[in-house]
Amino acid sequence: MRKRVLALFSMLLVFAIFAAGCGNGNETGSKANADGGDKNTEETAKGSITAVGSSALQPLVDEAANQYMSTNQGATINVQGGGSGTGLSQISEGAVDIGNSDIFAEEKDGIDGSKLVDHKVAVVGMGPVVNKDAGVEDITKKQLIDIFTGKIKNWKDVGGKDEKIVIINRAEGSGTRAVFEKHALDGATPAKAQEQDSSGTVQKIVSETPGAISYLAFSYFNDSITPLKVDGVAPTEANVETNDWKIWAYEHMYTNGEPKGLTKEFLDFILSDDIQSSLITKLGYIPVTGMKVERDADGNVKNK
Repeated sequence: MRKRVLALFSMLLVFAIFAAGCGNGNETGSKANADGGDKNTEETAKGSITAVGSSALQPLVDEAANQYMSTNQGATINVQGGGSGTGLSQISEGAVDIGNSDIFAEEKDGIDGSKLVDHKVAVVGMGPVVNKDAGVEDITKKQLIDIFTGKIKNWKDVGGKDEKIVIINRAEGSGTRAVFEKHALDGATPAKAQEQDSSGTVQKIVSETPGAISYLAFSYFNDSITPLKVDGVAPTEANVETNDWKIWAYEHMYTNGEPKGLTKEFLDFILSDDIQSSLITKLGYIPVTGMKVERDADGNVKNK
């Protein structure tokens, strides 16, 4: 009898130990599953994406990418220029994750905008800039058109120095060029001149070339060049917000379909209140929420 009791006790003890072990295993498994779930959630912000296009938008995307990556280890965001035409073409082809553009997709020939999702992340003001020695700070819109179409060839003809005007154009496919031609030149075709596809390069050439004139986003304005007033209106953010300064554009970050994963998280980051209220204005852009007017792809403007 005693042996049976001892045997029964031993069996119960083994069972208890086994059950406890199973319980611990289930708890560990549950924790592992929970941790695994968290890990999977975190991994939506991992991996690598590429954003290509507008050089006017590039400083903002570059800085936002650096800030995002500094707090999201394992996420890589590659930012490249190349112009709005390149950004729209590559996102349409599915070659990149984000296509940056200064123009609406509908404005670009050969692009089916219906397949793309538009994320307006900021507004950019643009304006004509000249070499500091040109001796001019304010011109009329007609004079501006005549300069870029080659009718006016010397700065003395608009109150400046007796110096030949050197036009620096943006390359074909540049969104900055498209915006400038549409809203500053009223659609006029510029005279043949040297072309550059980088805003940074244009800024450098204008600052170093006597008599040079070109056009840049406000984010590229600095003390090495002179931004021009047009018809007495200064190229300022306040004037853009009211459309008193008409040379401006939305900055678009297009995706091919609704964004997911890292692409979505990065776009949400750029559109967050923190970035919109600090980084965008710091870099010379204008928050979309600050605009008192809105403009469609056909150029129609209405008050908000």
